[in-house]
Amino acid sequence: MIELGISTFGETTKIEGTGKTPTHDERIRNMIEEMKLADEVGLDIYSIGEHHRKDFAVSAPEILLAAGAAVTKNIRLSSAVTVLSSSDPVRVYQQYATIDAISSGRSEVMVGRGSFTESFPLFGYDLADYEELFDEKLAMLEEIKHNEKLTWKGKFAQSVDSKGVYPRAVQEDFPIWVATGGNTESTIKIAQKGLPIAYAIIGGEYKRFKGLVGYYRAIGRNAGHSEKKLKVASHSWGFVAETDEEAIKKYFHPTKQVVDAISKDRPFWRPLTFEQYLNSVGSDGAMLVGSPETVANKLIDMIETLGLDRFMLHLPLGSMEHEDIMKSIKLFGKEVAPKVREYFAKKDK
Repeated sequence: MIELGISTFGETTKIEGTGKTPTHDERIRNMIEEMKLADEVGLDIYSIGEHHRKDFAVSAPEILLAAGAAVTKNIRLSSAVTVLSSSDPVRVYQQYATIDAISSGRSEVMVGRGSFTESFPLFGYDLADYEELFDEKLAMLEEIKHNEKLTWKGKFAQSVDSKGVYPRAVQEDFPIWVATGGNTESTIKIAQKGLPIAYAIIGGEYKRFKGLVGYYRAIGRNAGHSEKKLKVASHSWGFVAETDEEAIKKYFHPTKQVVDAISKDRPFWRPLTFEQYLNSVGSDGAMLVGSPETVANKLIDMIETLGLDRFMLHLPLGSMEHEDIMKSIKLFGKEVAPKVREYFAKKDK
């Protein structure tokens, strides 16, 4: 059964027409309410990203997820992502095992190299070691997951001689997802390990990921991993409102705020035009913006085309009024998700 949920970065950009930028503490408190609502409307997963920038409020998603674990009952709670390259795998495991305890087994961790690199100098890491840092620390995290006592000879991580790592996760097979923006080499490595993969599908046409997903599954099978282990998730920017017109109008400004800010740091990004935005929210574009019916129909096609096991609507991208975010979560959980689940339930019979 397809899993549906929300991903967010806890953005703090200027809200359209108000001149107001949410404070970090305000945004963090609002996110706890959003997690609680996502649980109440029956969504399956809520995931929070890690950043170390002024325009995002969350640098420690594990603390916010722990707060969410205490006020939710059923929803799974994950990072999106934990920047493992600049983190200590021992602490990462301990933090998410603690969330697993608070939530009675609803925690997950999604790790990644980090598309933003502010954490590297902040914690004393060299960007020249970008790939090796991640590869070693992911292998170390897997070792911790499978063995109560850790023995590790580190190059970039610390060396450990038969020391216990506690607490242990409630779930026997604690989920470790790996996120990628669609890099082929990353896809190969994740598939060979038999770890579930999460693609950030945020630009262009979502159908371009079809070959990459097939490649991941073929490599995983060839490496001896079962289909059950080779799960595929995606997250895409989006917003649900009562009508297409309302959704498209409200989501442009916050999206442009973030894209334009990123374009200053990245040579291949450009400031977002309204024409480009409309192409992205169109039938083949990566964004899911519109009425519940429009979003549900597009999401069904995306899930079928790519063979997804999980989808997360990234909501919002830039700052919006808290009431609009809450309403969008409610529409996604109460109107979009049931239609999508019903379609695939009938298909599976």
